[in-house]
Amino acid sequence: MTETATPRWQALAVLVFGGAVIGLSPILVRLTETGPAAAGFWRLAFAVPLLALMTWRASGPITAPSRLGVAAGVAFFLDLTFWHYGIKYTSVANATVLTNLTPVVVTLFAWIFLKERPRALFVAAVALAVGGAWMMASDKQGGGGLNPPLGDAFSLTTALWYALYLLAIGQGRKTEGASRLMFWSSAVGLPLTLLAALALREDLLPASAAGWAACVGLGLMHVAGQGAIAWAMGRLPTSTASVVVLVQPVVAGWLGWLLFKEVIGPLQAIGAAVTLSGVVLAQLVSKPRR
Repeated sequence: MTETATPRWQALAVLVFGGAVIGLSPILVRLTETGPAAAGFWRLAFAVPLLALMTWRASGPITAPSRLGVAAGVAFFLDLTFWHYGIKYTSVANATVLTNLTPVVVTLFAWIFLKERPRALFVAAVALAVGGAWMMASDKQGGGGLNPPLGDAFSLTTALWYALYLLAIGQGRKTEGASRLMFWSSAVGLPLTLLAALALREDLLPASAAGWAACVGLGLMHVAGQGAIAWAMGRLPTSTASVVVLVQPVVAGWLGWLLFKEVIGPLQAIGAAVTLSGVVLAQLVSKPRR
């Protein structure tokens, strides 16, 4: 099969690309001029037509979603809503870093339920990456936001929803194509984000052309970034993929400093280096056992 014949380095390169693209997400959310859940709605609204076209070209007419596709959609809706509220109330770096504590949850789930027993060095690499992420979030000289403790709490909760999303995608990729799985996970989340935005009485429409451009950008970013991650997860262990996407907080933190003047303190800078070190170490020791 094509998926098993794909060189490992290619899958890793695509996964790193997807993680870096998703790192743009919190920046675009800040620029949409809408409420947090509404930003998630526009992200999916512009992405779903493109994903439908990709799915039709890849496998023909779109059939009913699988249970894993629906589960991934619900988890992704919760992930987007909680994360976007985290972005609203805390710094871009903190929101993205705390969300990406996901590897702890993913590794435990994969170990207990999927029998993907990690190597000792891989667990150490996860601890190193998460420790670096925590250093970034705990630096009191950096960051900012309307209500950092509340935003941090939303972002921490997001780690659970993102873990469930990655696990559903990882299992779904064993039997489904990336484009079909991405389409249904997005299509299921689309009406849920709209209902959340209406229930929370958010501003639904952007106020300017720049806001609309950010909404379109979110849709394109979703197709390119999440699509790349879903494709790569059909070729890599779930636990490995969840660590590689920790490149997101590094990209988001740098852009938050550049665009929103969110100060990067010394612990945040050191934490970024430690996080990347954990990612590299994880790749060196995570080759599947025979």
